[in-house]
Amino acid sequence: MSSKLLLLLSILMSIQLLASAGNFYRDVDITWGEGRGKIQEGGRGLALSLDKLSGSGFQSKNEFLFGRFDMQIKLVPRNSAGTVTTFFLSSQGEGHDEIDFEFLGNVSGQPYTVHTNVYTQGKGNKEQQFHLWFDPTAAFHTYTIVWNPHRIVFLVDNSPIRVFNNHESIGIPFPKSQAMKVYCSLWNADEWATQGGRVKTDWALAPFTAYYRNINIDGCAVSSGTSSCKSIGSTNNLKPWQTHELDGKGRNRLRWVQSKHMVYNYCADSKRFPQGFSEECKRSRF
Repeated sequence: MSSKLLLLLSILMSIQLLASAGNFYRDVDITWGEGRGKIQEGGRGLALSLDKLSGSGFQSKNEFLFGRFDMQIKLVPRNSAGTVTTFFLSSQGEGHDEIDFEFLGNVSGQPYTVHTNVYTQGKGNKEQQFHLWFDPTAAFHTYTIVWNPHRIVFLVDNSPIRVFNNHESIGIPFPKSQAMKVYCSLWNADEWATQGGRVKTDWALAPFTAYYRNINIDGCAVSSGTSSCKSIGSTNNLKPWQTHELDGKGRNRLRWVQSKHMVYNYCADSKRFPQGFSEECKRSRF
């Protein structure tokens, strides 16, 4: 194949990827922060900032019942202690469902903590935390939530870090009936976020800024109670995320992440749960 043809194919693939990517102007509303959230790069990027008066945040215009949700994020650099940058799905109300990525800042030179959690009908307590194995402030990295009726998979740069399976068969609630929106925010939580609240936010360094780019949502949008995926009746028409599960390579990568970089697991915290661990802790994590 000639070099000119290869170049043409590369350009066409790039155009296709750009065409499929989301646009912040089209897909989200900045909902709080009084100007501290700003859409950039013609809709390709969005910056959230935090100062002593307020943080900022945005949410998707549509809500979804299952899907794949990708977001590229460049986190607050240097001394980010006390700050929390988020990317999560949530419904509304006291008995809400929620699937969380929260990035807990730290002092310069110390790793960010990625905090994950799953709420069903208003109840969480399913936390797992990880230290990132790269500098998440030097460049954009892709964080992904895959949510289908069978499982929830958390991925970082397409590497799985956590799987939360549907264990309704043994009485464990699973979020599958409430549509959720995508939410992102940057806010101060120095009472708990960094080293258990021992390290506070240094406001002399404000404003703090986190950058979001290339939002990509491939999911079942819900409008007036009707899902856009209702028409899918054959397994031949299912999208990959609808049946997503880890293959052998994915399971090996998950084992590596959890053995090398997990720093907290609710399924191993006997002091917090002296009465015993939740039933799903006894099942396969894959």
